[in-house]
Amino acid sequence: MAVAGLTEADLAITQEQNMLLVAGQKSGQDEASGHYLHRGIAARAFQRRFELADHVKVVAANLVNGLLTIDLKRELPEEMKPRRIAITAGEALTKAETKQVQPEKQAA
Repeated sequence: MAVAGLTEADLAITQEQNMLLVAGQKSGQDEASGHYLHRGIAARAFQRRFELADHVKVVAANLVNGLLTIDLKRELPEEMKPRRIAITAGEALTKAETKQVQPEKQAA
């Protein structure tokens, strides 16, 4: 995310459940200090929301030369990870060993 003109102190990054919120507000801004014909970089406050997928966590944030980079990591719980099921090699069950389901008997 491009945040030219802002420092780490001007930015706030928060995560609430599946929502990532990036907010910025220029500190020490004095409108009366000078008159500008044109400002190339907007100096107004902003707020940007990102909806994250389930089990995504914010790992780190880095600001270099006006470019904010946020590192995300998806952490699945063990019960949701795919698991490999072993296939056993052996003889097939004989007809006598298999159990058959008996239909319910009706009372007379």
